[in-house]
Amino acid sequence: CCVVAYVAALSDPDFDSPGKSRGLFDVFRHRYLLSLLLRKGVATRYYGSVLGWAWSYVRPAAQFLMYYLVIGVVLGANRGMDYFPVYLFAGIITVNLFSEALRNATNAITDNGSLVKKIYLPRELFPVAAVGVAFIHFLPQAAVLLVVCLFLGWTITWMQVAALLVGLIVVLVFALGLGLFFGAINVAYRDARNVVDLILMFATWASPVLYSWEMVHKLMPTWLFNLFMVNPMTTAVELFHNVFWLPLAPDSARPEHLLLNAGIGLVLALLTLLIGQFTFRKMEGNFAQHL
Repeated sequence: CCVVAYVAALSDPDFDSPGKSRGLFDVFRHRYLLSLLLRKGVATRYYGSVLGWAWSYVRPAAQFLMYYLVIGVVLGANRGMDYFPVYLFAGIITVNLFSEALRNATNAITDNGSLVKKIYLPRELFPVAAVGVAFIHFLPQAAVLLVVCLFLGWTITWMQVAALLVGLIVVLVFALGLGLFFGAINVAYRDARNVVDLILMFATWASPVLYSWEMVHKLMPTWLFNLFMVNPMTTAVELFHNVFWLPLAPDSARPEHLLLNAGIGLVLALLTLLIGQFTFRKMEGNFAQHL
């Protein structure tokens, strides 16, 4: 009887052998664990801090003031662009979301090494939760931008809602893909986190945050400019500009083929996610011995 029950259990399609993983699909099957990791990440983010969640506003505000004074006032970008502060802040919060999500995901496995070594659970939960925590901390910054835009007379349409969602998806998917890739490598080679820091150092300058896409168009050959425009972060930043800034400055030039570029950027982000997931699954079997 016991043997029959054992054989029946093995043949059950819902039966999983220990350690077997379906990758990111397992994250959806462990939503409760994901919610616990999200709560932990949010609760411990500012643990012991006097200002607490206020830091979610202070850091982007300090960035904005620094870039606005240097790029906008000293270098004169403010004089050549309507509503330059809105343009600048929309780009800053987009890049901040990407930067925090990628940095968190890269360190997610090593930061949770004790859990990874002691119990089995889908390891992808950790980088996914890290990206989720970054998104939660992005929301106060987005709320500030939204309030400012509403005060300036901004109105929203369904097309803008769709553009905003696509922009968010591109950023989060791209960051998760890179985070899975570098997070897996970081377990064995801690140099990966330094490589990520270098990438993030250039992230603000490699996207049209502090300058307009028109400036790039004038300086780059056509083929290089086209590559620049389909970069996932460029498409995400331009989608955010399209949502928040362009309605306030309707006479400003709109990038050509924005929808096509956004589609290509999304495909590239998804391809990055596939590569990151493949690398993560190839290396996760050795996580415990490296931690």
